[in-house]
Amino acid sequence: MNNRVLLRRPFAYRQYNAVLWLVGVNVLFYAITSFLPDFLYLLAMNPLETIRGGMFWQPFTYMFVHSPFGWGHILFNMFGLFIFGSQVERRIGSTEFLVFYLFSGLVAGLLSLAIYWMTGLVQIQLLGASGAVFATLLAYATFFPDSVIFLFAIIPMKAPVLVLGFTALELFRGLTSPGSGVAHLTHLAGFVAAFVYLLLRLNINSLRVFFGRE
Repeated sequence: MNNRVLLRRPFAYRQYNAVLWLVGVNVLFYAITSFLPDFLYLLAMNPLETIRGGMFWQPFTYMFVHSPFGWGHILFNMFGLFIFGSQVERRIGSTEFLVFYLFSGLVAGLLSLAIYWMTGLVQIQLLGASGAVFATLLAYATFFPDSVIFLFAIIPMKAPVLVLGFTALELFRGLTSPGSGVAHLTHLAGFVAAFVYLLLRLNINSLRVFFGRE
């Protein structure tokens, strides 16, 4: 069996509400880090601590912790994960979705780590599920390209248009305000991770879907 066949070997289709489990884990970590702030320091990704401090787990664990200062950060991410992730999970199965989500979050973390290190932003603290959630949004737009999303609950946009618009916006903001405290490049890295996963694992080219060629 060659590597390509192994890479695309499907998981058994099962439904066990992986999205709800992920939401539950994020809420649990939010509660823990709210009462025990030291755990936030251990789990969020700081480039200097990751590379020189030996905290090599941080490019993975960062996606499970959120800012303890208010509910907005975790609420926005978990809402996006639930709305878009539930549909994607239903389409590809819980195991495939879980692997996709964790892979995308990890790749987004590693790419962010590399970018922050190369640009000297070594003291930044990266936390939140937004990289993996943006990846989920791209997967949703790929599987449901004709669906309409109401931006700000007002403006109707087809899902691929929303993804391409977010891509342009995040690229612009990431290049013009890299130290703003918002992980714009991590969002883009989530899109990249999702594109690669869908292409290599499921043989689906999101761009061809978006532009009506597939």
